[in-house]
Amino acid sequence: MTDALGGFIGKGIGVYGSTGSIGTQTLEVARQLKGTKVVALSCKSNAKLMLEQIKIFKPKYAAVIDESGAEWLERRVKANGLKTEVLHGEREAINACTAEEIEIVVNAAVGIAGLVPTLQFIKNGKDLALANKESLVVGGRLVIPEAKKAGIKILPVDSEPSAVFQCMQGNDKGSIERLLLTASGGPFRGKSTKDLSSVTVSEALKHPTWKMGKRITIDSATLMNKGFEMIELHWMFDIPAEKIKVVIHPQSIVHSAVQYNDGNIIAGMGATDMKVLIQYALTYPIRIPNKFARLDLAGQALSFEEPDTDTFKCLDLAYSALRSGGTYPSVLNGSDEAAVQLFINGKIGFLDIQRLVSEALSDFKGNKEVSLENIMESDRWARAYVNAKVIG
Repeated sequence: MTDALGGFIGKGIGVYGSTGSIGTQTLEVARQLKGTKVVALSCKSNAKLMLEQIKIFKPKYAAVIDESGAEWLERRVKANGLKTEVLHGEREAINACTAEEIEIVVNAAVGIAGLVPTLQFIKNGKDLALANKESLVVGGRLVIPEAKKAGIKILPVDSEPSAVFQCMQGNDKGSIERLLLTASGGPFRGKSTKDLSSVTVSEALKHPTWKMGKRITIDSATLMNKGFEMIELHWMFDIPAEKIKVVIHPQSIVHSAVQYNDGNIIAGMGATDMKVLIQYALTYPIRIPNKFARLDLAGQALSFEEPDTDTFKCLDLAYSALRSGGTYPSVLNGSDEAAVQLFINGKIGFLDIQRLVSEALSDFKGNKEVSLENIMESDRWARAYVNAKVIG
């Protein structure tokens, strides 16, 4: 919302997944945005943290998908004399985040669980700050046409699509030669296949530049996350996969860049602080001052490398899944999520992740028709396939 002079005066927001990493950082940002009202919060099960969020932000609605968590929260809200209405279940959580007073909803859900909420937020005409990349990875063919039909904006939250989005402002999309999608290379950059055969979970979770959740950190170590982001960029900006080039950039200073047909490259650069990117999504198209981290370029050395796809095969698997079309991206995501969890649980080795994903894609007898039902069925098949291979 803006005033007569175009200044930002706040928005009503809903946060779907308020107790996760992106959700909690979104609330930090909202706390500093004058005039912004947190209307609704939702989470899967972390009712204790949500209670603390309710005390601070006093939203109209708070929804917990887990029934026991919702019951506990409702008792505690009443005991504390708070007026927030506590709701239970996924449907109620989605409804809460599409309340009339909400102008933009942040989808910070993890995994394919974010797809149905994304489609519902769009159907209800809410602008969407999207941190759930899986919505586009598995459902881009559904999500983007629905957003266009509804006339709503999808604003990227993750650093890479946000950088591309910002670098495209004021330029003709038709003049784009390619997108340069940067990757840190993760903790195992430069390692050989032999080196990776014995890495531990704790080693894989030591990301060199970003602090993230377990799955995305492991995906960064395998380069699968970069494959997901390639698919995300393809759908979000309608750019062919062959025009999206992944470049290893260990310093994580250039979050991504756009190269135009005249040879000029415009890069999105900044500190590794998600709050800066969250704020831009919430206040777009207005930029307002903040006290978040700043990047000092003095003394910085920037380097760029080709990705080692012989060792880290997941990146090529993502390109292959996108080319195959249909629900193959859903199999890519589902098999990866299952394999990563098995690795975290100590059931398989690090290199088994890419092996299992590759086998799932090879053995899948794909359904070319993309529907919500087929996407979800392909996801279930992929998870069951991977678990059967390992657990039996």
